Amino acid sequence: MAYYLVQAKPILESAEQLYKILKNGDIRHMRPFGQALHEALEDARLQDNGFAIWEEEDYCAPPLAQERRAVLNIFFEKLSVERVEKGTGWKQIRHLPHLWNEILILQHDPATA
Repeated sequence: MAYYLVQAKPILESAEQLYKILKNGDIRHMRPFGQALHEALEDARLQDNGFAIWEEEDYCAPPLAQERRAVLNIFFEKLSVERVEKGTGWKQIRHLPHLWNEILILQHDPATA
């Protein structure tokens, strides 16, 4: 098992759809990666550059291959991964705001339309 610090640019037009499928559990039930992806995306953070960032465990080669096909390539672009020790990615990003708080605010802010 390996852990990765994942960075990706959310596609704002589909962020609300991703949030809904995350909240209703659709991602959690995807096998074999759903639980890990669900937990990672639920706690994802947002960087100043507009990229989401999270730590995720994965067993694939290349990293996140199944997750990319099923979810990530639909809702994110410019995805990159960096191998990390378990928990160190979260420690690096814990000070950042939660992705969903920020994304949902952006989507409903008339100034960003």
